[in-house]
Amino acid sequence: MDKILILDFGSQYTQLIARRIRELNVYCEIFPFDVDVKKIKKFKANGIIFSGGPNSVYDKETPLAPEEIFHLNIPILGICYGMQTIVNQMGGEVHNSNKREFGYAEIRAHGHSKLLDKIQDKKNDDGHGLLDVWMSHGDKVTVLPKGFKIIASNQSTPIAGIANEDKNIYGFQFHPEVTHTKQGQKIIQRFVIDICKSNANWNMPDYVKTAINHIKEKVGDDHVLLGLSGGVDSSVAAILIHKAIGDQLTCIFVDHGLLRLNEAEMVLQTFNKNLGVKVVHVNATKKFMNDLKGIHDPEQKRKIIGRDFVEIFQEEAKNIPNAKWLAQGTIYPDVIESAGGNTKKAHNIKSHHNVGGLPETLNLKLLEPLRELFKDEVRELGIALGLQKDMVLRHPFPGPGLGVRILGEIKEEYANLLRQADAIFIEELKKSGWYDKTSQAFTVFLPVKSVGVMGDGRTYEYVVSLRAVVTSDFMTANWAELPYALLGKTSNRIINEVKGINRVVYDISGKPPATIEWE
Repeated sequence: MDKILILDFGSQYTQLIARRIRELNVYCEIFPFDVDVKKIKKFKANGIIFSGGPNSVYDKETPLAPEEIFHLNIPILGICYGMQTIVNQMGGEVHNSNKREFGYAEIRAHGHSKLLDKIQDKKNDDGHGLLDVWMSHGDKVTVLPKGFKIIASNQSTPIAGIANEDKNIYGFQFHPEVTHTKQGQKIIQRFVIDICKSNANWNMPDYVKTAINHIKEKVGDDHVLLGLSGGVDSSVAAILIHKAIGDQLTCIFVDHGLLRLNEAEMVLQTFNKNLGVKVVHVNATKKFMNDLKGIHDPEQKRKIIGRDFVEIFQEEAKNIPNAKWLAQGTIYPDVIESAGGNTKKAHNIKSHHNVGGLPETLNLKLLEPLRELFKDEVRELGIALGLQKDMVLRHPFPGPGLGVRILGEIKEEYANLLRQADAIFIEELKKSGWYDKTSQAFTVFLPVKSVGVMGDGRTYEYVVSLRAVVTSDFMTANWAELPYALLGKTSNRIINEVKGINRVVYDISGKPPATIEWE
């Protein structure tokens, strides 16, 4: 099987590179930048990509690629910091720029490099190809190493793309992996397929076989516990593990009082009765609500919810003989947002209760069969495993549940109001056909009251915000341009049917700068 290796220098977008390569049906893995060269050689990659990163190459302690990598006769592509370290390590120069670029930029392609030949968004008056790209840098290449030429530039960044075509080493100052670079996937395809000579021979059915065999080998005769939330990630993880080890899996379904409307009944019906998966139902609403009293900070709330989950699992594990593993539905975006990648160089955005290992007191090893997959890949895996599409295609639901969608202190009253409002929003999205057009949609409870008028009387009640986004990878997202009529109907229903809410707003923030969830 053909493979691409990604060296991670700490970029928030490293996993996006992997996602784009997998979209081409080519297998790839991410290694830390300082990985032993022996491991690189053993991997036998068709090509290597250097990710971006937050550092500057001229700093005293800066990440460097292993020097030997430049002599392996393997095509290399450096992105942003990745390009800068190629230049720096091969004898060129990089300096701080007085013209930083963050966001959209237009660049001109120079000459006819193998990487950019006939790839363009438009032409200028002189007939030169132009590309719309996404920049994120404060440093710039000022002197090229011997044997390199410029293949892309603009006024702010005269050296925006480089190539040594004799050695098949390339670099871009922009990010082809993000969707904002319109021709980014074509560029990555050109490198992976044409320059690296990779065959598109990786697919999800093959991954299923590999994943099942890996779980069998890893677990052996041990018993596995899995925290089942009813969300897509934990549901797919449960079925995958059940396919591998059958009754050696016991799912623990914890009702923390922060689930969607009728979630508990649905989960038990689907998994226990319909799919034959062993499910233990634990109603822990009182414990969670008591422990969350007076807590406003979102990180504290996540940690408390995660801690309580661990304590409950620890207690339940005592009742299950030979329980040695705790399985979780951790996926790639969870890992990168928690700075949980191999290098630990990425900036932490938010903690995830299911990322970063387990306390020693739990006495369970961690099993994360989805850790290398993106959300859409998880859905594809679920379908390959035979799960119903309406379950697999459900919008994502966070592990801490409504706990991250209630801003400020969590109260049972707030959760009940939010549950009802959210159910109405989802129902109207489905009726209008917009549920399948959006990637994630939900309602957020705001801990503020506003004055309203109902039946000629004054009200002073709570506010909720509707949130709907469109994304291909959940690393970046645009707000969904829902029809006014849909928003109006949803708002009217919530205000009329949910006593305690008198105002509804709609969030039009993208990711970045916002996250998809509020918190």
